[in-house]
Amino acid sequence: MKNEKAIRPFGLRDKVGYMFGDFGNDFTFLFASTFLMVFYTKVLGISMGLVGTLFLVARCIDAFTDVAMGQIVDRVKAGKDGRFRPWIRRMCGPVAIASFLMYQSALANASMTIKVIYMFVTYILWGSVFYTSINIPYGSMASVLSSESDDRAALSTFRSVGAALASLIVCVGGPLLVYTTDEAGNQIVHGGRFTLIAGVFSACAIVCYLLCYYMTTERVQKEPIVNQQAPSIGKSLQAVLTSRSLIGIVAAAIFLLLGSLMSQSVNQYVFIDYFNDKAGLSMLSLFGILPSFILAPFVVPLTRRFGKRELGALGCFIGGAACIVLYFLHTHSVAVFIGVSVIAYMGFGFFNMVIWALITDVIDDQEVRTGHREDGTVYAVYSFARKIGQALAGGLGAWALGFVGYDSTVQIQTAEVADKIYSVATMFPGLLYIAVGVCLVTIYPLSKKKVDENIALLKKRNG
Repeated sequence: MKNEKAIRPFGLRDKVGYMFGDFGNDFTFLFASTFLMVFYTKVLGISMGLVGTLFLVARCIDAFTDVAMGQIVDRVKAGKDGRFRPWIRRMCGPVAIASFLMYQSALANASMTIKVIYMFVTYILWGSVFYTSINIPYGSMASVLSSESDDRAALSTFRSVGAALASLIVCVGGPLLVYTTDEAGNQIVHGGRFTLIAGVFSACAIVCYLLCYYMTTERVQKEPIVNQQAPSIGKSLQAVLTSRSLIGIVAAAIFLLLGSLMSQSVNQYVFIDYFNDKAGLSMLSLFGILPSFILAPFVVPLTRRFGKRELGALGCFIGGAACIVLYFLHTHSVAVFIGVSVIAYMGFGFFNMVIWALITDVIDDQEVRTGHREDGTVYAVYSFARKIGQALAGGLGAWALGFVGYDSTVQIQTAEVADKIYSVATMFPGLLYIAVGVCLVTIYPLSKKKVDENIALLKKRNG
């Protein structure tokens, strides 16, 4: 451990700074996960099948770029501002510019070949290269801002609050800007606004990243693993990939992202094609964010008493049950749909609030097992798993919509197709959220008791 005599104590400044990091992330990530498929299909007219294929191809590339970035941050020598923070400063510009380039509506009249090439190049450049190079160090950084369990739970909570703040702007305001109403009262996409919105969000992302960089301080430091007589990269990855705690959280993360992102992307079509109500889409996003702010003050005391794994699993079971209720209701009332959805958000929202603290617990557990601390590698494997979930969510969402008859060449879908879209958006996520809870209960081994034991052991070992 690093001598902390001259280092500012961990406090609110670090929490708020770390919050701005995910605020910045989600100006590009959340905009992409919510609206990129809409842009590709409704503005550029690219088929759902090709969009789904793009997401899967990009994730295959991520298998290499994520792990490579994790190894880089684990093996690079720390500078005066730490080992992880410098990457936020270096890469905030490239990731923002790459995001802006994905939404060039002027290409709507280009040939399909040009549009498909443009789609693949810009998306892979943003997600597999630049977003990876900033998100891996940012996520790994949580474990070095403080070694205390409560502090890490607080960082996870503040990170989730940052994502919720971004959602207020992207998911609540986005639909009101992206969609317009035609003379017949139908909701259609205003393609020309995408480029402007993407530019504004990219600029906001840079500001948030820089605030994260300047407000946080790395305190818990080890020598780079090349100086620790560490195992080879292959053996290091083997040790990480055989960790039951990592396997458990990876499985839970994949199911969580399959559920939440599939629901998030398909809900765009539910509210536009089924409810015909863009304002309802904004209201769903608004009420879906509120649970994060309601739960935030209670996360640390509740997890201190009951444990992160225990409460996270319970929340996911509640969220999954609420989604399945929506499926059987098959309601035409926007108010009912939003009301039941809020119950779901309250459930799995708690797991979202603590998930980043669970990763720091996994990093500690890996150090207890192997004697080597590999923050970047563990987080990279986890990040790749999340991207698999994102890709599968986007791919399955696109393919499911194609399977039920969605036609990307027209703005208005048939009533039969709209009904099937509703079913896709409710039953599938419900089952997936329940699967998250099952993974936490049956695979992930880090109970409250085990986490406390690991922290005490590491403190004793590291002096």
